[in-house]
Amino acid sequence: MSDDHDGSVATFIEPFRVRHGSTVRLDRDFDPAFTGGLKKKHADKRLRDGVELLSEYQARLAAQDTYGVLVILQALDAAGKDGTIRHVMSGVNPQGVAVHSFKEPSAEELNHSFLWRFQQHLPARGEIAIFNRSHYEEVLVVRVHPELLDRQRMPPEAKREGIWERRYREINDWEHYLVDNGLRIVKLFLNLSKEEQRVRFLRRCDLPEHNWKFSANDIHERAHWDEYQHAFSQMLSHTSTPWAPWHVIPADRKWFARIAAASVIVDALIDIDPHYPTIDGDARAQLVKAKSELEAQAPKGAAPDPVTPDQAT
Repeated sequence: MSDDHDGSVATFIEPFRVRHGSTVRLDRDFDPAFTGGLKKKHADKRLRDGVELLSEYQARLAAQDTYGVLVILQALDAAGKDGTIRHVMSGVNPQGVAVHSFKEPSAEELNHSFLWRFQQHLPARGEIAIFNRSHYEEVLVVRVHPELLDRQRMPPEAKREGIWERRYREINDWEHYLVDNGLRIVKLFLNLSKEEQRVRFLRRCDLPEHNWKFSANDIHERAHWDEYQHAFSQMLSHTSTPWAPWHVIPADRKWFARIAAASVIVDALIDIDPHYPTIDGDARAQLVKAKSELEAQAPKGAAPDPVTPDQAT
């Protein structure tokens, strides 16, 4: 993965971006097995390069303390969300990154509007937060299982016809507000084929060290495959905006999904282009004075300043 400003990262991720205003149909528009001609033998180096870039830009982001980054991961079961987080974020400073996995809402969360619990976990300026599942569950799982709306204690008029279009609008408006206030939103949908999901479920059944990952509910949800594909397609069509676009990541090849996800995150950070803060004249004078004092304290025979130019960069 190349950085800088030659556009190579942006060019690489362009096929994954959902154009604003487009009507998405997953089975027609995005191939879960796509690799763009990239070979697996080159994957390790490509991912390492991406992780190094991510680490560099995260350090700048934290030092500048102006923008925050919210990474949203959505997918069906076994698409590789946990593995993507583990591999892509392996080189970053853990103090600057928080991962939030959203399960079934609590009684307290159900007593608030559907966006309330997600607002509580947004990143501060200089930080990266990852939502492993997110507010989009409210137009995915809840749409496939509309009986869940009854648990949300909304008044009858709030559940009227058109609720999904209203929620798309509310999500878009909320994300626009966040972006306007300095939060960059990176939305990744890991696109897994039905056959690859079947194979990964069988792996969970066959390998003892993966048995703990198996859930009978996974098979239950798989029975709603077509309904989920429709819900995902509608979500992508209605909520890929100029300020918070979706990227559909081909997920049948885990190694490629990780490279693609890292590339989208890096591209967002390149676009932010955070810089280390510079100091003013007074602070510079204090620094020079402190440096002189430290050099004067060097023991006999020691270099006054042993830091080489390479170490100082």
